[in-house]
Amino acid sequence: MQTKAKILVLIPCYNEEANIVKTVERLRELCPQVDYLVINDCSTDRSAALLKEHGYEYLDLPVNLGIGGGVQCGYVYAVANDYDVTVQMDGDGQHDPAYLMDIVTPVLNGELDMCIGSRFIRHEGFQTSFMRRVGIRFLSGMIFLLCGQRLLDVTSGFRATGRAMTAYFARNYAADYPEPESNLAACLAGFRVGEAPVIMQERQGGVSSISSFKSAYYMIKVSLSLIIDRLSIKKIHYRS
Repeated sequence: MQTKAKILVLIPCYNEEANIVKTVERLRELCPQVDYLVINDCSTDRSAALLKEHGYEYLDLPVNLGIGGGVQCGYVYAVANDYDVTVQMDGDGQHDPAYLMDIVTPVLNGELDMCIGSRFIRHEGFQTSFMRRVGIRFLSGMIFLLCGQRLLDVTSGFRATGRAMTAYFARNYAADYPEPESNLAACLAGFRVGEAPVIMQERQGGVSSISSFKSAYYMIKVSLSLIIDRLSIKKIHYRS
């Protein structure tokens, strides 16, 4: 799809030396019309060296901010450089740029303020482990109870935001494992949030930030955070 809109793809990167080059090259091959920014969050492997060697566009953070802080830096950059749509795409090879315009188009058409790439609409491709699917369904149910919005793939980091949503995230973004919390915050703030079907791949290399040991901790922490967010955030409308 050809478009004159300014689109920026944010690629958070922490110790992704096994994946980052393949991820960026596939994006450049399939979506040459978009800009991209790799956000290197103080990687301790060769990620930074590879970004420099290949001449990629990247932001080298001076301190480790975690996934939330790193992505928020990208949203600040997108606002400062006047992008129409900002896309978040993981650096581990799971998110296929072949589906990038599938999540961008509803935002460009004014149908949604944020469109999430969802594995669970058509149930094609890599569906993650059984226990993680159970956890995702639980969080999906929590978000529905807390704001009335049904979202299936609430932990998906593959999503596109319009100008207003991007500006909101530049000011307000959860620090740790932010997708479920930011989904709830966006809904409570009156933004139009929806999903589009995508096919994801299994991580192509490296180690996930959420290990089996951390999964229980993750579920407890995110569940409590969602409840606290709902108690502290009034349902108001930021979208103009």
